[in-house]
Amino acid sequence: MRTNYRFFKESLFIRDIVRDRWLYVILLPGILYFIIFKYVPMFGLLMAFEDYKPHLGFMNSPWAGLKHFERFFSEPQFWILFRNTILLAIYNLVFFFPLPIVLALMLNEVRIGLFKRFAQTLLYLPHFISWVVAVGIFYVLFTTEGGVVNELIQKIGMEKIPFMLSEDWFRPMIISQSIWKEAGWGTIIFLAALSGVDLQLYEAARMDGAGRWRQLWHITLPAIRSTIVILFILRLGSFLDTGFEHIFLMLNSMNREVGEVFDTFVYMKGLTQGQYSYSAAVGMFKSLVGLVLVLGSNWIAKKFGEEGVY
Repeated sequence: MRTNYRFFKESLFIRDIVRDRWLYVILLPGILYFIIFKYVPMFGLLMAFEDYKPHLGFMNSPWAGLKHFERFFSEPQFWILFRNTILLAIYNLVFFFPLPIVLALMLNEVRIGLFKRFAQTLLYLPHFISWVVAVGIFYVLFTTEGGVVNELIQKIGMEKIPFMLSEDWFRPMIISQSIWKEAGWGTIIFLAALSGVDLQLYEAARMDGAGRWRQLWHITLPAIRSTIVILFILRLGSFLDTGFEHIFLMLNSMNREVGEVFDTFVYMKGLTQGQYSYSAAVGMFKSLVGLVLVLGSNWIAKKFGEEGVY
């Protein structure tokens, strides 16, 4: 009886695959991408527990256990890296994450189609500019030698501000650049969620005397709450990913004390100094923190009745 039931289930499974074969074909490139670029590289985490030697390979390099983790946690530089990374991550979460939601809500209220499309185009364009160009634009604007902003500051009788060299201005510059470049692009998902809100709810609310703010609070925000929660959880997964290229381009000898983060430290130790095992241990620590944050935030979200990521 059990054999017949298993055969029946397998037949249904094969029938479903044959019926939806083109959907699986479309899905195949995405599956291959994750296997090749996400799962296969995880084999390299072995380096974090070895004294990796390129000429010996993963399997023949001497085993080191937790030596590299102990070294990393015992170094004074760990706390500097941890502080810099955490502060940038918190600033991103507090100042950057809500902005796409606010922009999407504002765009959703625009009733003039031409102006709405024009505004969306202006907001999306910076996303397609590389960080090299974006940092270059800010350098031209804010440098002390001929920078437009500093020239204006000097003309009104004030002293020039070393925006690109100052430790005090490093984090505000990083956050403002991230907002300028990515906030508009982040509105796409929220606008898609807003497009699914039933318009009859707004009509019923207007008949009951609800104004625009009450409609926003009681209809619009609850409708996209699950989207906000899911994106917030995913954002926590990359909480310590402050953006290597962005930070690296902004770093210099004057602001390195507040600008050095885990990503740039891994690059410096791994690629420039050849300490592969040590840098792998640092990168693995950062990834584990992200995993814990995702699992914890997803568990909390489910406790509050939200769907969560899984």
